Amino acid sequence: MLGMLATMPIGAVLGCSATRAPLASSCPRSWRSSVSGIFFPATEVPEWLQWIALVFPVYWLGLGMRAVLLLDEFAAVGTGNSWRYGETFCALGAWDVIGLLPAPVVLRRMTRKESGSAIEERRKVAMQ
Repeated sequence: MLGMLATMPIGAVLGCSATRAPLASSCPRSWRSSVSGIFFPATEVPEWLQWIALVFPVYWLGLGMRAVLLLDEFAAVGTGNSWRYGETFCALGAWDVIGLLPAPVVLRRMTRKESGSAIEERRKVAMQ
């Protein structure tokens, strides 16, 4: 639940701001996913890149999912040699607050600029 609350508002804000170039907004997301330890252990990237990965919620979401799904013996593969439950909870909780503060403001601003017919027209184009 914390992971969903940490990533969903960020996705909504990025989706509202990237109206013309969705591909440009997906490139940074795929980069963050690749260094966060989702596809391979985060210990395989340089240490300075590991510190950058710790800033984003994708790392903490992956760590929390591994803690739930894997045995304790696999914790040695991670960067801290433990599942770090407290740090995971605090980091995802901080991203919850960071994401939930601007999301309603950005979504409200976006919907004020759109009419129902413009949204329907864009939906029809996207469905083709």
